[in-house]
Amino acid sequence: MKQTQSLTLALLLTFSVGVIFAQTDEARKKNFNIKKNIAIEGYDAVSYFDNKPLEGKKEYSLLYRGVTYLFSSQTNLAKFKAAPEKYEPAYGGWCAYAMGETGEKVKIDPETFKIIDNKLYLFYNFWGTNTLTSWNKTEKLLKAKGDQNWKKIIP
Repeated sequence: MKQTQSLTLALLLTFSVGVIFAQTDEARKKNFNIKKNIAIEGYDAVSYFDNKPLEGKKEYSLLYRGVTYLFSSQTNLAKFKAAPEKYEPAYGGWCAYAMGETGEKVKIDPETFKIIDNKLYLFYNFWGTNTLTSWNKTEKLLKAKGDQNWKKIIP
């Protein structure tokens, strides 16, 4: 009887964890900045950490928790696989300034970025408005507010 209860409990936990991750992956896919099913407009998330954003290639792609990433090389793909939480952009790849200022999901220029505490932050930079410049003026406050706002979107 105890073995049956233990097996039932183990199966229930396994199923529950699977459902939770499936829901989380679906929420991520729905709320991340994805164009044509690709994150960061096809840029290689790892390349930012070499201070040189590169466009990724389809042959080096990875589906990670509902979001597809492209990489410029097999090496960068392997680095991402080893530590995806390090390389994924903050706020799902949306403009960090807008997330901090208003909590809105605003498009980004994939070549306007900043690495803060080993995390990638992306920014809007179009039509003479570079939000990275504004971000730098009150970074600490905007980052704290951005973190709070993102938790409301992806708890």
